Amino acid sequence: MTDDPIDLYARIRHSRTADEVIGQIELLVLEGILRDGDRLPGERDLSKRFDVSRPILREALKELENRGLLISHHGGGTFVADVIGQIFSKPVIELIARHPQATQDYLEYRRELEGLTAELAARRATPFDRDMLTRIMTQMRAAHGNGPFETELAADIDLHNAIGESAHNVILLHTLRACYRLLSNGIFFHRSIVFAAPGASDQLLAQHEAIYEAIIAADPQRARAAAQAHIDYIITATREAERSGAWTRISQLRIQQRDQQAGPQAVRLPADTSHTPKTS
Repeated sequence: MTDDPIDLYARIRHSRTADEVIGQIELLVLEGILRDGDRLPGERDLSKRFDVSRPILREALKELENRGLLISHHGGGTFVADVIGQIFSKPVIELIARHPQATQDYLEYRRELEGLTAELAARRATPFDRDMLTRIMTQMRAAHGNGPFETELAADIDLHNAIGESAHNVILLHTLRACYRLLSNGIFFHRSIVFAAPGASDQLLAQHEAIYEAIIAADPQRARAAAQAHIDYIITATREAERSGAWTRISQLRIQQRDQQAGPQAVRLPADTSHTPKTS
């Protein structure tokens, strides 16, 4: 494996047209190399690297803006547009957020998707992919040991994204990124409730280690099984959290009902403590 850098914006060797520039940048977005929010180099630098004239470059960038792939800010540069967010429309996202059943449907869908992705990653990961996975796992272990759990949560998403990239399937890649976007935004559930369960952080780290090790070992079936076991754990954890929340609500309603039936002389116990009747 070489450490020599590769220029993303490679020199165009054939017909130096706007279509050639468009094709190169489109592939960088499609393959997940350029992500939403990434800033492109300045016009002078980019035209030099592509080895095209600046009018040709401007024509290409304008067409990419028209296609919704780039956004240009006057005086601020050109950026990759939020192509991931467009996979799920705003009305669909709001609809999903209003209905709890969507959480279980999402996890059921992710179970199969993650299993397939891990299996393909174990088959297709390049030495560069394995190096990236190793770096992220190192960060996750460090965060688990002494960092805030938000850092570990960020590494969690980074690892799953890197596994998606290692599968080398652009449809899977963008579908997964859209799913992780919804998860990061708390559309389905707050991941903190999963991490908050006793021993959950240790178990989640062990599950990620199992997925990582199977991919590094190029064992597709073990990678699929490890990824699906990870989602099975999250399914169970979210169900327990939802059930616990429902039970808490029911208990609070019972206390309120008893207080109303007992009248103003009733003794009201604090909702956040447990009490046992005192004996005289």
